[in-house]
Amino acid sequence: MQVRLSHIAERAGVSVATVSRVLNEKPGVNAATRRAVLSAVDVLGYERPSRLRAKVAGLVGLIVPELANPIFPKFAEAVSIALARHGYTPVLCSVSAGGIHEDAYVRTLRNHGVAGIIFVSGIHAIPDTDPDRYRELCEAGLPLVLVNGYLSEVDATFISYEDATSVDLAVGHLAQMGHTRIGLALGQDRYTPTIRKRDGFARAMRRHVDESLTDDSLADLRTFTTYTVEGGTTAAHALLDRGVTGIVCGSDLMALGAVRAARQRGMQVPEQVSVVGSDDSLLIEFTDPPLTTVRQPVTAIGNAAAQALLDQIAGAPPAPSELFFRPELIVRGSSARAPQD
Repeated sequence: MQVRLSHIAERAGVSVATVSRVLNEKPGVNAATRRAVLSAVDVLGYERPSRLRAKVAGLVGLIVPELANPIFPKFAEAVSIALARHGYTPVLCSVSAGGIHEDAYVRTLRNHGVAGIIFVSGIHAIPDTDPDRYRELCEAGLPLVLVNGYLSEVDATFISYEDATSVDLAVGHLAQMGHTRIGLALGQDRYTPTIRKRDGFARAMRRHVDESLTDDSLADLRTFTTYTVEGGTTAAHALLDRGVTGIVCGSDLMALGAVRAARQRGMQVPEQVSVVGSDDSLLIEFTDPPLTTVRQPVTAIGNAAAQALLDQIAGAPPAPSELFFRPELIVRGSSARAPQD
């Protein structure tokens, strides 16, 4: 134990006696020195005495889709850090196709006495889903925050990304560079974010390209697959067959698939076709070419979701209306002026 104390003392730049006083909660040590000693304990990998460990306020459920899409680990990290600052421990539950259903996770979380649950892009993102699964939780007094989806029948806090605005930014960017045949690649159109992007695309094309565009002509410029690289590849092939010179994608993974599809056809990105993603996921700026995308403010949304849940745990009512966060266009190397031929 004396050796350990000397290691801690050396790391913190204090005496062994000072380390002993801190670990035994003796008086006569100022706050800065106490923090330095405890930080040294943590950095060196020693366990703090139980009385000096951070007090845990409780557990909070965090349900996200499968973690293969890098935007969802980013959400989980943002929410977890925000909750941990207030002493709450997040319990991460990842929902994937063929895996554990969201409802099963909810039952498990309730059995463990969680103080509340944050849902990210869950079943609440399906407009015609049965809202009773969430209403029952609200009526039981369990605080809920639901991210990127909306059910008007549920009295909970809803926080969303401005999907329609994200598409408007992408279409406007391509239109300014001379593109008039702009395609839209989205995932399944059963989800609220997809529907909002789809409807926003029609408005954006009429605003930035041609106000006389018909519904039929716009339908020919969009395709629905899945929010994956493979889905983006399939969607891009279909859109390129229709003569588009720019493709707006519903996720960064789809955009990578669109780049792959162009190269499979011997086309250069962005010289012959421009590609714009959505989310600004981890490492996207380092792809070849670096991806132009519309950034989803994940950290801000995650912080807001955590704070909204903490407020409800403290007794505050849910937000009276859906809270929206604005996107930001990030221009990189996958978009350029429309080809002249």
